[in-house]
Amino acid sequence: MEKVTRSRVLVATVVAVMLAIGIAAAAGAVPLFASGDSTDRPDDPSTEETVGYVEGYWYDDELDADDGEDAVVDDEGDLEEVIYRSMARVEEIRGLTFEEEVPVDVISREEFQEDHDEMFVETGEDEELQQNVTYEALFMVDSETDAEDEFEAMYGDSVGGYYDPATNEIVLVSDSPDEPEVDEVILGHELLHALQDQHFDLASYDRETIDQDAAKNGLIEGDAVTVEQTYDQHCDTEWECLPSAQPPEGQVGDLNWGIYLLLMHPYEAGPEYVDSLLEGDDWSAVDDAYDDAPASSSDVIHTDEDRESGDVTVDDDSSDSWEQFETDDGLANETVGEAGMVSMLGGDAMDPLRSSVIEETDLLTADLQGVDYDQPYTDGWAGDELVTYVDSNATDTDAVSTSEDAGYVWESEWTSEEDAEEFVDGYTQLLELNDAQTLNESEGVYSIDDGYEGAYALDVDGESVTIVRGPSVDELNAIEDGVVAEDLEVSDDPDEPTDGDAGTDDTGSDDEESGDADDADDASEATDADNDSIPGFAASSAVVALAVAVFLTRLRR
Repeated sequence: MEKVTRSRVLVATVVAVMLAIGIAAAAGAVPLFASGDSTDRPDDPSTEETVGYVEGYWYDDELDADDGEDAVVDDEGDLEEVIYRSMARVEEIRGLTFEEEVPVDVISREEFQEDHDEMFVETGEDEELQQNVTYEALFMVDSETDAEDEFEAMYGDSVGGYYDPATNEIVLVSDSPDEPEVDEVILGHELLHALQDQHFDLASYDRETIDQDAAKNGLIEGDAVTVEQTYDQHCDTEWECLPSAQPPEGQVGDLNWGIYLLLMHPYEAGPEYVDSLLEGDDWSAVDDAYDDAPASSSDVIHTDEDRESGDVTVDDDSSDSWEQFETDDGLANETVGEAGMVSMLGGDAMDPLRSSVIEETDLLTADLQGVDYDQPYTDGWAGDELVTYVDSNATDTDAVSTSEDAGYVWESEWTSEEDAEEFVDGYTQLLELNDAQTLNESEGVYSIDDGYEGAYALDVDGESVTIVRGPSVDELNAIEDGVVAEDLEVSDDPDEPTDGDAGTDDTGSDDEESGDADDADDASEATDADNDSIPGFAASSAVVALAVAVFLTRLRR
């Protein structure tokens, strides 16, 4: 059975379940593909062979529902007409025909809330542990929080519909199912996924890691977003369409911005990737891409480069007291990828109460309409693997917690030594922003007491970076032999120098040591001041408001 974890299920809901969470108009020009000439049409059109024609309806037909005061379609016959015409319009834009009809079901929000758990692949205790360790490693879910709960909370009460390839149907979620509002452009987005599934079999792709999901969804969602944007422009210029639907009334609570950024990557970076394949209104290169889909999120982010990522394998160098964790599907490993690392380092950029490694002015595009995943800290990514480790004596999964009985080894490769150092610089800042104590700077050893508690060791070897986390400094070498020097001296007091501290001198005077400590205090105060004066930091609330508005818009897709 294919290994599936919550991370893959939720990042891939757009594929495996098609929860609609994504698409505001991206920045830049949107290709407006020309509609066909209505005077040059076959005398005997068919749904299966004629592009832009479905079950008696052409893409540019006008319907009685277009003249309504709102987007409510309360007659089953009218809804059927809207669906057929929307199918024809998707065909006209995309240049492909539907091979079979796509059922559309309307359910109440109460019914959705009762049954939506079925849309998430049920994870066992082992997979849940691996998932928690993974997202704790990304500083997205702390040791007191369950990653599964964080993902499900992202969907809240605002889901407006989804495409389910298991049943080949679209489900619209409505607060008033007897008189549902139909957002025609959103319907077109979901129908495009059905069209993709019929032609390219969306379930056929390997998506065993976070990065594979982000890569495949970059193509799939990039395709869908491009079609949706074009559909919307045609509604503004030449097609009669249903009036715009009102957004759901559900409220978004405290967003987990790291998970948000990870989920949004395909919608943000995907359209530019697809645009790089398009030649005018010729979609053939996009069609071909489904036979050779992106291998990594880096392929989606860097459309102007031909990148090759290597396979990174974490060798097991643990002692008898620790072991690599295995689930029913094998080794509990994960590839985070470039998009995941950007989401980690930029996860707090839109939180008005926190500082972030990647500042909001750098994370958001110049016009504040999107997220830029091409970041200096991570753009040299060439591969990574994160492996979960557990205490060999903690045989009961229920007894294993990410903070006490679990750890990980995360190895990454970079295209140059400079790129490796750049990532380490960003990761070190992330540790410091999470109140890490520097136990021995020259050896890259840190400790966090709250939230993401544990000991961390960073080892840089040329283009390779290894991050090891364990419950204590003493356990680091037990998880990864040699990651910390055997004779390392550490201090629980970050102001107290150690033999390995950079900038200390065994022959220095007490005054010099005191001066070093004072300098450290001054540097700490300067860092706090710099965080308060980050460009745009005072305006974070406005950016958050924008992001929440975008999120709500996307959530109903």
